Amino acid sequence: MYSINKLKKDEAYSILHYTGYTCILLGLSMLIPILVALIYHEYQYIMPFIYSIIISVVFGFLLYHSFRNTNELSLKSAMIFATVIWLIGSALAALPFYFSRDLSYLNSYFEAMSGLTTTGFTMYTNLDIVTHTMNFWRGFMQWFGGIGIIVMGLAILTSPSINIMRMYSAEGREERLAPSIKHTTRIILYIYLIFTVISIILFILAGMPLFDSIFYAFTALSTGGFAMQNASLAYYNSIWIEIAAIIIMLIGATNFALHYTVLKGNWREYFKDIETKVAYPLLIIGTLLVAVFLYNGPYYGHDFLLSIRYSVFQVVSALTTTGLQTASGTQITNQWEGMGIFVLTILMMVGAGACSTGGGMKWLRIGILVKGMWWQVKSLLLPKNAVVPHRIHHVKEITLDNKILKVTGLFVFSYLMIYLVSVIIILFYYQNVSQVMFEVASALSNVGLGSGLMSASAPAVTKIVFIIDFWIGRLEIWPILLVLVILAQNTIRK
Repeated sequence: MYSINKLKKDEAYSILHYTGYTCILLGLSMLIPILVALIYHEYQYIMPFIYSIIISVVFGFLLYHSFRNTNELSLKSAMIFATVIWLIGSALAALPFYFSRDLSYLNSYFEAMSGLTTTGFTMYTNLDIVTHTMNFWRGFMQWFGGIGIIVMGLAILTSPSINIMRMYSAEGREERLAPSIKHTTRIILYIYLIFTVISIILFILAGMPLFDSIFYAFTALSTGGFAMQNASLAYYNSIWIEIAAIIIMLIGATNFALHYTVLKGNWREYFKDIETKVAYPLLIIGTLLVAVFLYNGPYYGHDFLLSIRYSVFQVVSALTTTGLQTASGTQITNQWEGMGIFVLTILMMVGAGACSTGGGMKWLRIGILVKGMWWQVKSLLLPKNAVVPHRIHHVKEITLDNKILKVTGLFVFSYLMIYLVSVIIILFYYQNVSQVMFEVASALSNVGLGSGLMSASAPAVTKIVFIIDFWIGRLEIWPILLVLVILAQNTIRK
């Protein structure tokens, strides 16, 4: 009987060592909001950030130096590190909200986990009065979480000893952008920074003020979805800002390995890749379904162009798992009930591209499942000795084996089971089934589209369930299952 080996001492040291390093980095990043506080004369927020920096850096320093280890993270220890760092990082990122007395600690932790996992639900009851300093920290958390996801994911995946299938349960190949992890990380950082600058420029050209442009570039590119106003992007009532946001959301939700291939000159990959072949038909079909639904309803004056405008933005936001809105939570609850909420819920669960800043089950997995069903049907219709090739195009031609298909199916099943359990728990507190299913899908897929259900006044249990869903959704299940198995085996051995 096979079992996962007990966590070794040097592996535990490596995990704690890298956790300390990340905590120091997170703490030092809090210096930037202090500069914002000085620029906008919001001096009351300086000390809360100083306290947070001291705690984060000292805690990180103790871990970093107490558990020195030069070994690189193995797949097992990398997964455990990823599982732990989101919990600890969110605890530290929550401190400025708590020390500034903006939020209680549970609400602060909710806000931080929502930010770092690029989800977008908020505990602020009135975003219109949130200061520049705290808004910058909210936006920067999402930008930091977005780049952390990409760099951590691809840096781990480019190790020669690690198969990408184990992390993304999809391809069964090693994805390498460059000869070394360090080079790969730099490439991703450069691409992310370039897209960030482009995003800021797009919003400025669309008529958005500079600070707002920086904030929304952070939250749109990271597919995070935090907003500065209660009305989200509807506050600006600008078609140009909405178009800019749609472009940026799609960039953030696209596989960064695909971006890299296209930037090297192979632009045809966008049209050949299985992920774009999944995403854009879903986008078009979803937009048309919702637009027709809104057009036939009494709320949009039977104006098809207006229905398209509202539809396409919410559909893109759902499919890219961003969470920016031009329809308010009240509108979604009262005016989108039925086909509108149903389509958005499905799209949020489908999610964004693999190796992107987005969440959900991912376009790649959905593409593999659809292909797998088609291959199965073909094999039933063909003679028994006929061979059906299992090939997809994802950056290059890839042959899939049955093991990858099974693991992909297992992931989707696990995702749906976690979703079902979360829905059942939340239904003990809220009775509107479609609203609960909508918001749980939004939480588990790290979207942040809201219908008004989750707020600062929500029961503590529902907040904790959502926090766990943010965490599970961001880690894509496998690292958490690995940690649970290791803990269970260690307990049994004792």
